[in-house]
Amino acid sequence: MRPPGAGRLVPESLVAHCLLVERDSGLLLIDTGFSTADVADPSRLPWFFRQAMGPALDATEPAIAQIRALGLDPGDVTDLALTHLDLDHAGGLVDFPAATVHVYADELHAARHPRPQERARYRSVQWAHGPKWREHRIAGESWRGFESVTALGDDVLLVPLLGHTRGHCGVAVRTGDDEWLLHAGDSYFHAGEVLTPPSYNRTLSVFQSMIAASNSQRRRNQERLRDLVADHPEIRVFSAHDPTEFAALSG
Repeated sequence: MRPPGAGRLVPESLVAHCLLVERDSGLLLIDTGFSTADVADPSRLPWFFRQAMGPALDATEPAIAQIRALGLDPGDVTDLALTHLDLDHAGGLVDFPAATVHVYADELHAARHPRPQERARYRSVQWAHGPKWREHRIAGESWRGFESVTALGDDVLLVPLLGHTRGHCGVAVRTGDDEWLLHAGDSYFHAGEVLTPPSYNRTLSVFQSMIAASNSQRRRNQERLRDLVADHPEIRVFSAHDPTEFAALSG
């Protein structure tokens, strides 16, 4: 995505960072970005979003196309875990109609019954095919100081990170005995926000504050992520939209 002011007011580009996890039971995709349908028919995305964010809508970029390019079968994607249901995270649902979709119940309720200020962020056309929802409640054991964690097996956790949306979460994936990746979704947009001391892109900071369902919750959880990054080097945290994090991991 290349919004107006790219390279000056905001980074040169923003990404929609999805993570594919190979498990014994099949493939799990964390966030889905835009779909093949969004690329073929950009009118599925609101005009104001296309103008404000400048999505490339390249046919090689939907998750399903990239999975095929890896030599894997998209039909082996058994589960989708979504940090939230914003249109740039849930677009690819339609490309994996047989997969079980894991999402917090509060987030699904928000998407189905949006408040006036939330209507622009959710696009019901993206789940009009009737996904196999699996709604999760905020409950479970603690993980690295984060309470109420829900497990999807012993290798994947939904971690409550409310604020950006009503049911926003992170998804933690075990990569070793005590090593993890944490997809923090839209808890922050700029990698500097979770460093100690933090650094900010002013435009992105203002934008995040404007669109947050609860900015106070968002800021509190961002502080907790900052502590996590400082105290737990075995956990690699990344967000959904920072291009430098994507470059470092996708290599």
